[in-house]
Amino acid sequence: MSNTNFTPRVFSGIQPSGDLHLGNYLGAIQGFVRMQAQDIQTVYCMVDMHAITVWQDPADLRHSTRELAAGFIASGISPEKSILINQSQVPEHAQLAWVFNCVARMGWMGRMTQWKDKAGKNAEAASLGLFAYPALMAADILVYHATHVPVGEDQKQHLELTRDIAAKFNHDYGVDFFPITEPVIEGAATRVMSLRDGSKKMSKSDPSDASRINMTDDADTIAKKIRKAKTDPDALPSEAAGLEGRPEARNLVNIYAALNEQSVDAVLAEVGGQQFGTFKPKLAELAVAKMSPISSEMARLMADPAEIDRILAKGAEQAREITAPILKRTYEIIGMVG
Repeated sequence: MSNTNFTPRVFSGIQPSGDLHLGNYLGAIQGFVRMQAQDIQTVYCMVDMHAITVWQDPADLRHSTRELAAGFIASGISPEKSILINQSQVPEHAQLAWVFNCVARMGWMGRMTQWKDKAGKNAEAASLGLFAYPALMAADILVYHATHVPVGEDQKQHLELTRDIAAKFNHDYGVDFFPITEPVIEGAATRVMSLRDGSKKMSKSDPSDASRINMTDDADTIAKKIRKAKTDPDALPSEAAGLEGRPEARNLVNIYAALNEQSVDAVLAEVGGQQFGTFKPKLAELAVAKMSPISSEMARLMADPAEIDRILAKGAEQAREITAPILKRTYEIIGMVG
């Protein structure tokens, strides 16, 4: 089954879980901005309904959702060029998710490795939402007839499930209605590691704030964290193979390459042979140049939450022009009336 009948459209979402950091920017948001520049419609979403699969403090969730929207906009996602939405404001996501709960099979959901990892031995105590959320993710994508979804490796299995749900729905009802969405795994997605330990992923849950560069950090804080980042005593190698067994060195070179949109080899061709005393100030200067305008713009936007809410309300209206007819047609295919 081909996607030639469908308008090319990209959908992707991020959970508003608070404390956006450099890993979120380089791993996802920078790629979203690049995709927006192509001649294809882009829909970017704060998936607050996924966030509540585990309990959230209501005030924190509200703040984190607005902060994620501010992070998107400050990074270059333009509400004029992309549809920017808060998932819960577009009711068709939840309505199609119920249909997909009835299409997906228990066995499919039980095989999801993220479910096994997150629920662990205490699966009986996990929420039904946590078990069923891949069906909501499929609805997020297919309610737009999205043909392409940028995903990290950790979400690839859920995208395969989305394709299975689309194929089963199409087969069960004898239609070619939902596209078989293609994953977009852009090159080696930058895996940003902790500045204190190059073997651990940069994470908001690390107790040390020095382990990460937050998207809200100002220029001085960014420079200071890079200066204090853990390194080793050796000079930088002139090719990537020389970074083997040097996790901290590899992490800082990867960050430099991603911020400068260069390959690791291109960076090492320039800085090979330098000590960290020379390289770190260069990295600090680059990180400040790229990230501090984002943090100041985020601060400006967060000072005016009504403006963020206005942008998201406008995005929801645009989104519903796409989602309402798709849901209506889904109901007609199934035989639901109204």
